[in-house]
Amino acid sequence: MTDTYRQPGVVLTDRRFTVPLDHDNPSGETIELYAREVVARDKADRDLPWLLYLQGGPGFGANRFVGKPAWLGRALEDYRVLLLDQRGTGASTPANRQTLPLRGGPAEQADHLTRFRSDSIVRDCEVIRPQVTGGARWTVLGQSFGGFCTVAYLSMAPEGLDTALITGGLPSLDAHADDVYRAAYPRIERKVAAHYARYPRDVERARRIADHLLTHDVVLPNGYRFTVEAFQSLGLMLGSGDGSHRLHYLLEDAFVPTPSGPRLSDAFQEQAQALLSFAGHPLYALLHEAIYAQDARPTAWSAERVRSEFPQFDAAKALAGEEPVLFTGETVHPWMFDCDPALRPLRETAELLAARTDWTPLYDPARLAANEVPAAAAVYHDDMYVDTAHSLATARAVHGLRTWVTDEFEHDGVRTGGPRVLDRLLALAGDEV
Repeated sequence: MTDTYRQPGVVLTDRRFTVPLDHDNPSGETIELYAREVVARDKADRDLPWLLYLQGGPGFGANRFVGKPAWLGRALEDYRVLLLDQRGTGASTPANRQTLPLRGGPAEQADHLTRFRSDSIVRDCEVIRPQVTGGARWTVLGQSFGGFCTVAYLSMAPEGLDTALITGGLPSLDAHADDVYRAAYPRIERKVAAHYARYPRDVERARRIADHLLTHDVVLPNGYRFTVEAFQSLGLMLGSGDGSHRLHYLLEDAFVPTPSGPRLSDAFQEQAQALLSFAGHPLYALLHEAIYAQDARPTAWSAERVRSEFPQFDAAKALAGEEPVLFTGETVHPWMFDCDPALRPLRETAELLAARTDWTPLYDPARLAANEVPAAAAVYHDDMYVDTAHSLATARAVHGLRTWVTDEFEHDGVRTGGPRVLDRLLALAGDEV
């Protein structure tokens, strides 16, 4: 059964599909995928080609757009669009602290979650494609982790693709998680320096908040233990186009006077918990390092281990001197599973995933070198989330892939500059190779 309804300028249809949990056992257990079909109202009766949108993450459901903002309006000029909730996210058989115990204990949960990486997502797409397009190829637009999935698609099932478009999501084909984070921390430090240059008073504001958290036990209204490391992780915002400004607004009025002295305000705490909680996207925390795992080496809490190589991120040391407190971002740490009530029940599951040594390859370099699918990628200069050098090395490894390297946008350029970004990629992909 499908539901069709209207919003300004668009017709939406809910689509649900059944796919194998384990594609190597197609007659075994199944899960449900949810996707939203979007078509411009004045084109609703036309036979249009399809564009599949793969959201960033891992762990986030597809955007819940109202009307046709950002890139969507441009896409709807030429396509019907399918906004897919990748397995385990959104309305697609969710995987979280409430549902995972149905699988059994932590070992069973960890085994279950190994089937939620890009390789399984690509195989899901190939199961549903004939049901959506009647067997025709479709164009895929992959943002961030969705781009990782798109490169896996080019490796595993290029016959399903008409065109591959990638924004901020060209992964390294062979880097271990340690290599990813060793490259990430200097980029994060540059983003923090740029933020403090823009908002110099935030240096002292961040130091004051960090000092308060080091000397007080703070529990946010939802039960989140708000530590100094958790505060530093709010730097995740600095990788988006308006993130520096949003961080500034968060910091500028953090304290209120109380009978017990200055305390972090309820308003500040409410905003912080919304930014820190993984309740809506626990797979981001559980699988974030696993998306880089492709061999017998465990990820072993890579971001936490590599951070020790960058002592400037130690807030206590910064406060002991006169250095600014550095924010972090795009990293997952074991303490998150102690602080966040949405993750606490999954701590042992996360430990088992971090120790796992039987990861399988996600990309096929030989097949990518022989690629014939028109492909284009936006690579954002000094992207905080995805290393530019890694992205460009992969671009060179994919035959025919055209790149647009720009510092006009941050990692979320497909949101902030959507129509122009999509136009540029479509033009690049349409050029003769």
